[in-house]
Amino acid sequence: MSPVKLVAVTGKKKLPVSPVKMLAGREGNYSRRGGFSSADRCHMISRYLPVNGPWLADQMTSRAYVSQFSADGSLFVAGFQGSDIRIYNVDRGWKVQKNILAKSLRWTVTDTSLSPDQRHLVYTSMSPIVHIVNVGSATTESLANITEVHEGLDFSAADGGYSFGIFSVKFSTDGRELVAGSSDDSIYVYDLEANKLSLRIAAHMADVNTVTFADESGNLIYSGSDDNLCKVWDRRCFVAKDKPAGVLMGHLEGVTFIDSRGDGRYFISNGKDQTIKLWDTRKMSSITSCNLGFKTYDWDYRWMDYPPQARDLKHPSDQSIATYKGHSVLRTLIRCYFSPEYRVWFEVFISLSQFLVPYIAVRVRSTFTLDLMTLGFISMMWQPEPKLQYSSTIHHR
Repeated sequence: MSPVKLVAVTGKKKLPVSPVKMLAGREGNYSRRGGFSSADRCHMISRYLPVNGPWLADQMTSRAYVSQFSADGSLFVAGFQGSDIRIYNVDRGWKVQKNILAKSLRWTVTDTSLSPDQRHLVYTSMSPIVHIVNVGSATTESLANITEVHEGLDFSAADGGYSFGIFSVKFSTDGRELVAGSSDDSIYVYDLEANKLSLRIAAHMADVNTVTFADESGNLIYSGSDDNLCKVWDRRCFVAKDKPAGVLMGHLEGVTFIDSRGDGRYFISNGKDQTIKLWDTRKMSSITSCNLGFKTYDWDYRWMDYPPQARDLKHPSDQSIATYKGHSVLRTLIRCYFSPEYRVWFEVFISLSQFLVPYIAVRVRSTFTLDLMTLGFISMMWQPEPKLQYSSTIHHR
C-alpha cells in the first residue's frame, strides 16, 4: 500500500458578503425571487440594524419635534412642542447641559441650528423672529429674557413687519450667516456680523420647508418646497432677480427636507410622495415644465394616509439619480440625513410622542433604508464619531 501523504492546502480567507452586491442583486432581481431571501434578510439585520437599546434618555410633557448633534458629537439638541429646547452632554451620560425655555413660541419649535463653534443656538417658530441663545454660558436654566437674553433677529424687516413663519434655519459653515426657509415662499439670508437681513429671495410658489448651505463656501444654497421642486441658488451670479441657478424635478408632492453631502454637488431630499431622492446638481435644468394632470387623487399628509394608487406613479421628467421608497412621510416634515463618514442615508419614521431614545448601531458601508417597522420617528441623527444613532421621538404602533 502506498503511503498516505497529508498535504496542507492554504486557501484564501473567505471575505464577508458585500452588502452592495447583495443590494444590487436584489434591485436587479438576479435571484428571480423578487427580493431578499430569508438568509439575506438575516445577514443584513444581524450586521446593520441596531442591536443594543433602545434606552430612554429623557421624557418630556410635550412632543419632541427637531433634533441635532453638534459637529463633534459631544452635544445633542432636541426641541419640543411645549416651548422647551434641551441640550444634552452626550459625553456625560446625556446630562442636560442647557434647558432653554423658548420665547414667543407659535405652535412649536420648527427648527434649531447649533453654530459651528457650539457657542450659540438659534431656534425658529411660526414667526419671522429667529431667536439666538448663548449656549456657552454657565447658566443651565435659560428662560427667555429672565435668566438670559434670547435676542430676536427680525427676518421681516425688509417687508415692514409682514408676518410669516419659518420652517427651516441653518448656520453657514463659518458661523457668520443664517439661511432660512419660510411660509411666504421665500429664502432669507441673515448677516450675523452686520446684524441685519442681507438677502431675500422669492424662491418658490409655495412654503419653503427646507434650506441648507450646499458647501463650505456659503455661495450655494439648496431649497425644497411644497411646490414639489428642489432648487439651487448661486449667490455669486444672480442673472435675474429671484432666478435660481437650476431646478431639479422629480418629487410628486412637497419636499420636506434636504441634506447636503457638503461638496456642492450631491444632496438628498425627502418628499411627501413617500420617497427619498438622490440628486446630482450637474443634472439640474432651468425649465420647470411638467404637467401633473395625471394625478387623480387629493390628500393631505397631515391627517390622511398616502393613497395606494399614488405609490407607483412616476414623475415624467424625474431628474434624480436614485429614488428610495418603503417609508412613510406623514403628519409632519420628516427628515433624512447622510451619515458622517460613509455618506449613507436612511429615512426616519414619524412619531408624535415625547421620548428621547438613543440606539447603538454599527456604521453602514452601503445604501439601504433603516426599516424599523415597529417604531416611529420624526427625526433621527447620526452621531459624528461614536457608532450611535439617536431619535428625538419614538413610539410603538
